[in-house]
Amino acid sequence: MVVTAHFVDKDWKLQKRVLNFCNVPPPHSGVIIADALHKCFIDWGIENKVSTITVDNAKYNDTCLRILKDSFALKKKLPLNGKIFHVRCCAHIVNLLVQDGLGEIGDIVDGIRKGVKYLAASEARLNQFTVIPRYQESDLGFVYVPSLEDWVKVENVCQVLAIFNEVTNIISGSAYPTSNLFLTEVWRMKEILDAKSVDENDYIRAMALKMKKKFDKYWGECNLLMAIGAVLDPRCKMMVIEFCFPEIYHTEAEANKNIDMVREALYELYYEYVSVHTSVNSEGSSQLKTRETCSSSTLSNEKFIVTGRSKFESFVRKADTIQPMKSDLDIYLEESVYICNECVSSQFDALEWWKINNLKYRILSKMACDILSIPITSVASESTFSAGGRVIDPYRASLSTETVQMLFCGADWVRAFYGIKKGSEAEETSFKEIWLS
Repeated sequence: MVVTAHFVDKDWKLQKRVLNFCNVPPPHSGVIIADALHKCFIDWGIENKVSTITVDNAKYNDTCLRILKDSFALKKKLPLNGKIFHVRCCAHIVNLLVQDGLGEIGDIVDGIRKGVKYLAASEARLNQFTVIPRYQESDLGFVYVPSLEDWVKVENVCQVLAIFNEVTNIISGSAYPTSNLFLTEVWRMKEILDAKSVDENDYIRAMALKMKKKFDKYWGECNLLMAIGAVLDPRCKMMVIEFCFPEIYHTEAEANKNIDMVREALYELYYEYVSVHTSVNSEGSSQLKTRETCSSSTLSNEKFIVTGRSKFESFVRKADTIQPMKSDLDIYLEESVYICNECVSSQFDALEWWKINNLKYRILSKMACDILSIPITSVASESTFSAGGRVIDPYRASLSTETVQMLFCGADWVRAFYGIKKGSEAEETSFKEIWLS
């Protein structure tokens, strides 16, 4: 089991670190996995800092997250009372939609896959291969020849599913925020499914209807994290909710209901941050007053001089406790959306925008920092299992679980420290230099 932490550092850069790579012996029940996760959190001293957990869609994860949610709720108040605690991997859900769609032409797809596998199994066959029908004449063992109609079906299906491939690539990144990107992609998937559900081709229509059923199962209810993340993208704000929801939900009443739900949740979460921020300021003021009292007592026999600077600082402390007429959330939502050029939009860094504007939105920027650091897929953790060309040889096949954990976690931390991308050409050279030094 891999546990990966996602957070934003002091420079407002999104970071991830593998915290644990541990062996969880079967049975893989929700109780056992919850216990392993909780031990990991305690070991790292972050049991009171966990706000969300992103997992795949295995059934035991539902039990695991329910146990952890109840445990955390007893110790501290989770954001929005735990409404955004359990994050289901969106990439897995998109994959489920695609698998349902491919099922409509399953026989054709299986035949093509078998044909490719047959050719790839022999280098000599690949060298002889030119055109599928002609190759069958020279190799009687090659029986996987799709008809012209089959090729047309595959081409049409690929055109539909290409969008889902693009969506998966967009949301699977770990070097940039993804919680603000997915709502518009959900809208795009819903739009294409609605259009193809009335397609003139029976198999496309059947595929789209089947995928829509799965879509409604997972995204038929309002996903608060997905919505709040989109609102905290300065290019979107509440306008993206008002634009996407009428398309995603079946009726205008349902769309309006969910729009109101998002707005209420947004303000509820914001005022939770206000409460925390105010309490921190109060503690700081109390400590300052205590120090002032101690200082005045030591100077009781001396004449206390009130300087202009001390009067100004007293004024600032009083002014800082006065609540503004409008919150920074109100100001943020009332201002126009941030518009950037189309060529720049794909490279837009929401965290960089909040870094620049954090003094303007003192509390809201803290909230945006936390929400935008939440991954909506478990791809970052799953990629840890892919060691690329580092195959364990027979001499190292009996490594202890502690050693394996050290190697995987250590490699991840070293890559992050030296800014090395996993799988890059520089990785091998860089690691050799590190070990030699």
